Amino acid sequence: MSRVEQRAVRSQPVPRLRTRTIRFQVMRSVLVTGMSGTGKSSALAELDRRGYRVVDTDEPGWTEWVESSQEVGGGEWLWIESRITVLLRSDEGRTLFVRGCVRNQARFYDRFDAVVLLSAPAHVLLDRISRRMTNTYGKTDAERELILHHLSTVEPLLRASCTHELDASRPLDEVVADLIAISGAPERA
Repeated sequence: MSRVEQRAVRSQPVPRLRTRTIRFQVMRSVLVTGMSGTGKSSALAELDRRGYRVVDTDEPGWTEWVESSQEVGGGEWLWIESRITVLLRSDEGRTLFVRGCVRNQARFYDRFDAVVLLSAPAHVLLDRISRRMTNTYGKTDAERELILHHLSTVEPLLRASCTHELDASRPLDEVVADLIAISGAPERA
């Protein structure tokens, strides 16, 4: 190529490439766990009202009763693992908040982006349970004793394995704001 041809090539405008930014929304999943009366159901109801994807595993179809002579009451509720697996593999592009407190939930911790323990003092839990109208659990003396037993035996295990712990004795809006911040999801009204 001669010098004249080289100058002509250099002087020609370079075509601009059109670019487009593609943003991927990564679905995040957060397990909200804790003892009865900590406000897990209330927090998820508020998240649902704000448009977040929520699953309450206390609802029918997520758990099954497994009899065991080792357990107080003769058995325990456990997650149906195949259903939880499918749930955590699904991606609707929205942050997923899952509520639950069962023994086998720890098998799924590595599939959650965060495991958040809601905790509150015993007197707060018992007061909330006595006043709630959406759930009859915790109304009998035996159930209240079991709640206190779980508070001293199960909650420390949850605390040791969670990624975050929130003081659930605070106002619900504050707890929900913290859950949203932990999830990394954008705030919704």
